Amino acid sequence: MRSMNGTAAAEQPRLTLPKMDPGKVVFVGIGMGFLALLVILPLASMFQYASSKGLGVFWESISSPEALYSLRFTLLLALATTLINGVMGTVVAFMIVRHDFPMKGFLDSLIDLPVAIPASVTGFTLLLLYGPLGMLGRWFDGTGITIMFAFPGILIAHVFMTLPYVVRAVGPVLHEVDRSQEEAARTMGANGVQMFTSVILPAIKGGLITGCVFTFARSLGEFGATVMVSGNLALRTQTAPLFIFSEFNKGNIEAANSMSVVLVIISLALFLGFKLITKVMESRGASGAKRVNSYPESTEGHGWTA
Repeated sequence: MRSMNGTAAAEQPRLTLPKMDPGKVVFVGIGMGFLALLVILPLASMFQYASSKGLGVFWESISSPEALYSLRFTLLLALATTLINGVMGTVVAFMIVRHDFPMKGFLDSLIDLPVAIPASVTGFTLLLLYGPLGMLGRWFDGTGITIMFAFPGILIAHVFMTLPYVVRAVGPVLHEVDRSQEEAARTMGANGVQMFTSVILPAIKGGLITGCVFTFARSLGEFGATVMVSGNLALRTQTAPLFIFSEFNKGNIEAANSMSVVLVIISLALFLGFKLITKVMESRGASGAKRVNSYPESTEGHGWTA
């Protein structure tokens, strides 16, 4: 019995810890430390400050008429910006990828200009064009239409600042779309709208969703161009980032911090939802690809006429 127990004990596997590569540990440690200093600690301090003042102070800060108006105005502005660039960004991407025309390379480079130049410069150039002294501004003023220091001017600035996101997200995906599927749909009698909704849109929807999410998030936090073209008028043209800036300058740290927390929560919810949608789309990728690559042998049921 002793020998059997001894043999059984000897045959039991030993618990060994996985070996860690020292270089990998250092590399991961540097990356985590950088993220902690740059992202985690600032966010944690902001939430800690909000909780230290109590829920009552937080609610009072974000429920003031100025705070609620700026938040609604920002969400409306971000939604309108996303809708416009979701459509027009796709059109521009289609133009760049599918068509050849003079100065195409130059125009393609101009698309990235809003990311390259300072936002305040963008606001200043729009102010010169659409302002009271600008060429288009004088014309609009003559017709009684106000562009600058009103919703239209702020919307133009946001659309300009966020244009590259949809174009650059949709363009590479559109470039990979199999043109033979479009030719097959055209041969079966599909018109342009039917071909876009049945062939192209399912293929580019991942890139389109990505571009729209980043467009909304960028518009949500836009500051530099907005402060130039809005006038920062409370209860009129003040966005949430401008509200934070104004309240901080007044010394009302609680209100500025509370609005910052709200914007962070909205952004986190937005990107967590985006990650969830991305995972769902990836899990259904095989069936989605099968639907995109399969076409009926007849036009019956699609409304396509040969």
